[in-house]
Amino acid sequence: SQLFVCLQAFSMNRLVSRSALLSATRCFSRTSEVSGKQTCLIETHRKHGGKLVEFAGYDMPTQYADLSIKESTIHTRKHVSLFDVSHMLQTHITGKDRVAFIESLTTADVQGLQENSGTLSVFTNDKGGIKDDLIIMKTDKDFLFLVTNAGCIDKDLPYLLENAAAWRSKGKDVKIETLDNRGLVAVQGPEMAKVLQEGTEIDLSKLTFMKTIVGTVFGIEGCRVTRCGYTGEDGVEISVDPTKAEQLVERLLASQAGKVKLAGLGARDALRLEAGLCLYGSDIDENTTPIEAGLAFVVAKRRRETLDFPGAEKIVKQLKEKSWPKRRVGLIAPAGRCPRSHLPLIDPLDKCALGFVTSGCPSPTLGKNIAIAYVDKSHSKEGTKFIVDFGAKQAPVEVVKMPFVPTNYYTGKK
Repeated sequence: SQLFVCLQAFSMNRLVSRSALLSATRCFSRTSEVSGKQTCLIETHRKHGGKLVEFAGYDMPTQYADLSIKESTIHTRKHVSLFDVSHMLQTHITGKDRVAFIESLTTADVQGLQENSGTLSVFTNDKGGIKDDLIIMKTDKDFLFLVTNAGCIDKDLPYLLENAAAWRSKGKDVKIETLDNRGLVAVQGPEMAKVLQEGTEIDLSKLTFMKTIVGTVFGIEGCRVTRCGYTGEDGVEISVDPTKAEQLVERLLASQAGKVKLAGLGARDALRLEAGLCLYGSDIDENTTPIEAGLAFVVAKRRRETLDFPGAEKIVKQLKEKSWPKRRVGLIAPAGRCPRSHLPLIDPLDKCALGFVTSGCPSPTLGKNIAIAYVDKSHSKEGTKFIVDFGAKQAPVEVVKMPFVPTNYYTGKK
């Protein structure tokens, strides 16, 4: 169909745009020595038997010696795991015009956020496509705290710096400060609160999802603790002095309040996929709008009225007219090979290609193969069946609601 020709072109463009961000399934299979950039936790990974791969230019652990990827995924769902995410770009935006500045580049209502709270948002381009996804925290200090993807540093940082310089040339007050080499540790799983609470004066019962606070954690001062994560489980991300990051991890691992294990990129990818979360460069990119990606919630209500972010007209038109060509969906394959990125989806009746897979993996939690895909919007209803075309072989899949595994974010409500 004409739509699928467009989808194929979209897929090919993604291959180019994600060149800085290695495919998770490809990098997880690597066994050769790596020599990329290193986070402040590199010696911790080596000490605990981390199998290192190159990811977004960094030497990162895909798994550790004590658990397989499947075992690590299940452990996170049942207990608590630690992930090194220090490769992510952490940034402070300062100046009295900082809120207006970040709103000029994203879809977020930062003005409407309470202090020490945040939101998931996206940088958009002039065509409404997603340049990157990010978390924006509005602190009670004189700065915004941003966390953006490691694989997009080479475009995100120049984008922020160039736009900030343009604003300053017009007399505006805004400045970008990167927190180079600062540690970032994700603590994820149902036992997180028990483990962390014994080592901090922060009242975690009051720190709900997407709230942030600075405090002392296991004797380390100045830790920024944010209730968020990329697994679908309750969790926090702790921004920590790089010289104290290893100490923090070891003290968390020594906790007797829960079963704490290190986890790598393999489990992280499986967990985020089970939670129906997007990986930039695979499931979202500059050729996909937030609406097509099923991320309409990141386009704040006030911003739909102000229309003052890149690509706003196209995005809001899609929202109002409910007219967009493709839609992100979840797929379950009960048997056969696991769907993988770029594979076409075939209508079993007329044999027409109506979409393609963007991410897929065997789900350790469900014991089934799962995938994320884009399909013709008219064929995106739950229960719709497709055939995944592997070339020599094929496998049936069915459109299902996401997340595949229920999320457990802590909102403070029972």
